[in-house]
Amino acid sequence: MNSPSPQPPAPTPIAFIGGGNMARSLIGGLVARGVQGDSIRVAEPVEAARTALAADFGITTFATGAEAVDGAGVWVLAVKPQVLRQVCETLAPQAREQRPLVISIAAGITSAQIARWLGGDDGTATSIVRCMPNTPAMLGAGVTGLFATPGVDVPGRAQAEELLSSAGKTVWIDDEAKMDAVTAVSGSGPAYVFLLAEAMEEAAKHQGLPDDAARSLVLQTVLGAARMLTESDEPPAELRRRVTSPGGTTQAAIETFETGGLRELVDQAIANATERGRQLSAAND
Repeated sequence: MNSPSPQPPAPTPIAFIGGGNMARSLIGGLVARGVQGDSIRVAEPVEAARTALAADFGITTFATGAEAVDGAGVWVLAVKPQVLRQVCETLAPQAREQRPLVISIAAGITSAQIARWLGGDDGTATSIVRCMPNTPAMLGAGVTGLFATPGVDVPGRAQAEELLSSAGKTVWIDDEAKMDAVTAVSGSGPAYVFLLAEAMEEAAKHQGLPDDAARSLVLQTVLGAARMLTESDEPPAELRRRVTSPGGTTQAAIETFETGGLRELVDQAIANATERGRQLSAAND
């Protein structure tokens, strides 16, 4: 008589601390990939949000982080940077006992800070992956920069990448000091595109186009240009060159941007956003 086949081990529970938009995006991506809802836990203090999460994804929700992380092998810190220290210090005893893989999406908070807040006075750390997704993750079209501390092993890196790739592409960063630049470029980047679209739409109206036509023309242009950038092997400069005929309308516009210092303005904007990330770290230490 054949003995029954051994059952595969149950998946390690994943605990999300915070149930906001980014957490919802990641949870939705995980569920869409076949991760069972009963292996996902969320700590969310707002009762209405807990009810919605449970109804939408079939997951288990809790009012406190301590309940959610109990027995969970992966913790996703999805709260605002301003409250992360308090959250971590509350969970420190469980972190020292459970030694989870900790994934933080808090902008400007370093892995050393998280390790200290979770590890207590001796500074002992759980394995920490710091990451910065962006809002297109809510559509599964995001990009996330990730940095892993030396204590994260190969399976841990793979686990973090699998989780974050549920919301889009992932890019590993070897130097944590560059994570503030990741935040400035991609984390904040969608707002730059939205600002350009806003300005283009207003300019189109100033040229006499009806509101609905201006909006449709701008939105489809941004969408089409983004697809050309992502689906072509050519760099942005070459794609721009191909649509800029000498003496034509596009050249007139590009020369205006260049004369106005667009490149220098973008460079300074991203530098300022990067510096703001460093300031957030210092302010919350």
